[in-house]
Amino acid sequence: MRFFSKYAEMKNILPYIAVVTSMLIWSVSGIAIKFALEVFPPHTMIVVRFSLSVLLMLVIGLACKGNPLLGLKKIERQDIPVFLLCGLSEPCLYYITETYAYKALSSPTIAEALLSTSPLLAPLFAFVFLRERVTLWNIAGIVVSTAGMLMLVFVGASDFSIGSMWGLPLAFAAVSMAVTYTILLKRIPEKYNPFTTVFYTQVVALLFFWPLWGFTDGMHAGGLLPADVPADVWWRACGSIVYLAAFSSVAAFVMFCYTIRRIGVTRTNAFNNIRPAFTALFMYLFLAEQLPAGKLAGIALIIAGLFISQKK
Repeated sequence: MRFFSKYAEMKNILPYIAVVTSMLIWSVSGIAIKFALEVFPPHTMIVVRFSLSVLLMLVIGLACKGNPLLGLKKIERQDIPVFLLCGLSEPCLYYITETYAYKALSSPTIAEALLSTSPLLAPLFAFVFLRERVTLWNIAGIVVSTAGMLMLVFVGASDFSIGSMWGLPLAFAAVSMAVTYTILLKRIPEKYNPFTTVFYTQVVALLFFWPLWGFTDGMHAGGLLPADVPADVWWRACGSIVYLAAFSSVAAFVMFCYTIRRIGVTRTNAFNNIRPAFTALFMYLFLAEQLPAGKLAGIALIIAGLFISQKK
């Protein structure tokens, strides 16, 4: 009996380990993207990244055929529409609207703050589309955590101008796509394991990314790649794309999907606020960026808010 009680406790904590790990992986993605863009144009990087992730999942899925966790399962015809919508919302439309939001908004600080507000929309979307129960603890924790995220982003920032008028609607569209993706993940039947779910949604995204690449970077037939890149920069860019494909696009997405199914949309999305905290810590540890008291207070509020939002 003691073994079974320990097993039950472990099953309860696994979703939280999974979502924190996925946020940890995604918090490094920004640095990896920056390194990859030193060599590869944006659309080329995205296509290579998701082509590698789909190929990796295909190899793993076929090698683990029949495995309940990693085996790929054929999609039944009635479930195809929800997979199509899921892949269209994210990665496809989310990455497009996010990219143009960063371009339209004059300040990366403003962009990061706006694009990190998905926990505020998640309870509304979850209640309207899933009838998911949202408690006052959930709302209070999200508000506290979001306040901490804003402190973390804005402390020490000097540029608060908005930029183009299209920046705000584009940022809202990106956040809406991110939350819509989590809603659709919940709609996908649980007979498909998270690995299968992520594989097919990214295949759908590639169906949209490839034509987009053909009309942008593909028109130059690789001529956009710089010719005089030092070997260390080239290998760093290639290593960054491998990281983005294997960890950000496969491992993190699979763990995020698993957590959505276990604890719901609202409580999972609350963890998005911890990504800027991880990024700030990495910048402090590895790039010697300052971490003043205001940012430390923001990190403390984020963690406190997460504990509050998970209270049943």
